[in-house]
Amino acid sequence: MTVHDIALIRGDGIGPELVDAALTVLAKASDTYGFDLGITEVDGGAGTYERTGEALSAAGLAAVRDADATLMGPVGLPSVRLPDGTEAGHFGGVLRTELDLYARVRPVELLPRVPARLTARPGTVDYVVVQENHENRGSQENHGSHGSRENRRSQENAEGRYTVHGAGRETSGGSTVADTLTVTRKRCERIVRYAFRLARSRSGTRQDRVRRVTCADRADTLLGMRLFREVFLEVAGDYPEIRAECLYAGAAAEALVMSPEYFDVVVTAEPVGPVLSDLGCGTVGGTALCPTGGVGDGAACFGPTHGSSPALAGRRRANPTGQILAAAMMLDHLGEAPAARAVREAVRGALDMGTVRVEADGCSGGGPAAAAEAIAREIQPGA
Repeated sequence: MTVHDIALIRGDGIGPELVDAALTVLAKASDTYGFDLGITEVDGGAGTYERTGEALSAAGLAAVRDADATLMGPVGLPSVRLPDGTEAGHFGGVLRTELDLYARVRPVELLPRVPARLTARPGTVDYVVVQENHENRGSQENHGSHGSRENRRSQENAEGRYTVHGAGRETSGGSTVADTLTVTRKRCERIVRYAFRLARSRSGTRQDRVRRVTCADRADTLLGMRLFREVFLEVAGDYPEIRAECLYAGAAAEALVMSPEYFDVVVTAEPVGPVLSDLGCGTVGGTALCPTGGVGDGAACFGPTHGSSPALAGRRRANPTGQILAAAMMLDHLGEAPAARAVREAVRGALDMGTVRVEADGCSGGGPAAAAEAIAREIQPGA
């Protein structure tokens, strides 16, 4: 039996209960498809910072580095702060730099019976946004379609900045701020090639089964984005079987709302990527429904898109869908594609039958444990 070594970070707030839900589903998937998961628990997050003074220890980082993949719950607590006043508990910058997790991958799918703004039929919207991996979620980041807008935030660890990320400086006593966007051909090519390889592994859009990579940029106004588009068109020549198209960011945002069925893989860069990926989550019911992955050439880390939502912890309201779909992403990364498909089909099936319910605020009716058990029951061999 194949054994995959997994690092597991339970996180903060609702993180532990979401991770437990994902483990329930993974246990059924591994039993059904004949592989095993060797799990190493890694302490990380705001609670770890409170106890030890660091969000992730050197030993924890080593365990993540040695694992075949990492599954983590959301981290961070609003009450746990660094001396400079920013939230402690986040270590995304460390993982990015130490493991070179250069791609942030965000699948967006309209699932059955999920309250959403789109009028599209469930199953017709299924695309992936690929961007440079740069962002950390604040602990209060929305868990669903509603939440505290004033607490939405994205933290950047300076040590984890990619050269395509802006480096700001204040001038004139704080009355003027200059942001410099530095873009390198090497970084552009790496993320673009990842997007084309991903499109090659997919079946195309649900609408027309065309494998398509769309470059969303601001090449009309930003020189860095012009370079990004130039590299995109060069790389596209190496993938003649995949349709390559370019859209300006505004047109892409409109089309992701008006015609989301058209998209397969969207590749983009700063400052467009975070906006389009969050927009995608909003159209299909909120961040609770969307997983995310930080992927490099030799390592990968998967988890939900949202933050730790400590106000929901222990109330049997947290929605485990994003966490469970993140586990499916991890299975794909590990080469267990049939099991990954089975998990995704089980999520769709449980939602469609109503054994798992997503409420209007994006929370889970019955709680994460009940949802996980219902999804696990739907996992079938040969999916």
